[in-house]
Amino acid sequence: MDPITLILQSLASKVVGDAAGLAAGQLAKTEACLALKARIQKIFGGNATAETVLVEYEKDPQVYSEPLKKVLVEAEVDKDDQILALLQQIQAQGSSSETVINIGQGAKGIIGQTVTGATINGTIG
Repeated sequence: MDPITLILQSLASKVVGDAAGLAAGQLAKTEACLALKARIQKIFGGNATAETVLVEYEKDPQVYSEPLKKVLVEAEVDKDDQILALLQQIQAQGSSSETVINIGQGAKGIIGQTVTGATINGTIG
């Protein structure tokens, strides 16, 4: 997988729960993803457009995927040694960023989301 695609997937992955409740592998992957984001923010430092796109991507990855990809390529983050090392750590913790969705009592559904590669626990009432 190319570095830009892996960066996009890593930034979009969400691990729910506090650090004490995460398995060692999840915690390591989460820490690597947070370090990746911090490094990208540092590279983007001073570029208000790139910083804004990164923030908006976390809110809506589907809409901001292409704009973020564009600013990542322009900033040449895929050539940064620290970024490449973090991507190796993330891949070592499992290349799939499987999401677990726990549906609580009273949930009515998931609207506007395409979910792939996820484990869904619970029922929709």
